Amino acid sequence: MNIGEIARRAGVSRSTVSYVLSGKKAVSEPTRQRIQAVIDELDYRPNATARALREGRTHTLGLVIPPAAQRLTDMQLGFVASVVEAAARVDLDVLLSPSGGDHDRSFERIVTSRRVDGVILMEIRLEDDRVSRLRQTGLPFVTIGRTAEPGGMSWVDVDYAGLISRCVGHLADLGHRQIALVNRSAELVASGYGPGHRAQAGFAAAVSERGLTGVEVCCGDDASAGEACVEELLAAHPQVTAIATINEAALPGIQRALDAAGLAVPRDFSVAGVAARHWAEDFRPALTAADLPMLEMGADAVSLLMECIATPQTPPRHRLYSPPISLRSSTGPVRAR
Repeated sequence: MNIGEIARRAGVSRSTVSYVLSGKKAVSEPTRQRIQAVIDELDYRPNATARALREGRTHTLGLVIPPAAQRLTDMQLGFVASVVEAAARVDLDVLLSPSGGDHDRSFERIVTSRRVDGVILMEIRLEDDRVSRLRQTGLPFVTIGRTAEPGGMSWVDVDYAGLISRCVGHLADLGHRQIALVNRSAELVASGYGPGHRAQAGFAAAVSERGLTGVEVCCGDDASAGEACVEELLAAHPQVTAIATINEAALPGIQRALDAAGLAVPRDFSVAGVAARHWAEDFRPALTAADLPMLEMGADAVSLLMECIATPQTPPRHRLYSPPISLRSSTGPVRAR
């Protein structure tokens, strides 16, 4: 069923039917009632594309995620879920689109079609071509993470530099002098991944300020990579007594490697980091960590994007999250070996 059939049955032109559906032009009441009676009789429902063209809105947000071929980490899935949930609360749909590698066409369709009213972009690099492209198109967007020069854009992010610095300070207060940073994968860091670089910066600053010996290692986002990483770390740097990490997916493997080495946490070795609460609580013993507020961040990203869509001239806004370090049981005084 289409507008043409409604027009034929009501004895009016297609444009008259369109005026009734859109409300953009006045139509006499008898004509409007005749058209509405046909619409009701046929149970006509305009499709989403037609409605978007009439209203200038799709009531759909685009969420650009890492390539689907790369298994999303629990943290990434948490951000996806938080955005979808926040959008649903305000009756908006979410269209997921992978980007990177073979998925550049999907991203291009998102930014050039009229399928979404705005975009939330995840996994931001310090220099990010996707951000530049969105700026060119004028499509409203918000990022989870930020570029090296984030002025002129709205974003939400975690203060990885400050949080890792505080983790190192906490470990130093417990007497640890040789501390390692277990970062995200070497590929991510080499690509300019913001959290990885900011964690490095915070770690280096804290180690220098406290006069410590710091070791930085990259680690893949899974348990087996975490296990191999810590095995190699302990072999190459046996004097290290503590780890600070932003790689929550590696935590089970970190735990296995320490167990295999006969190092009890926190008696012989301490671990702290930045992680989602359930990852921290699943570590044994529970991880001293800054708990990431993923639900709040997703909701804020949706709220900022709605502002960008509704009032494009509003100055960009941002929020940098710096949650407290929850002192649990994975950190303790250094023990002489």
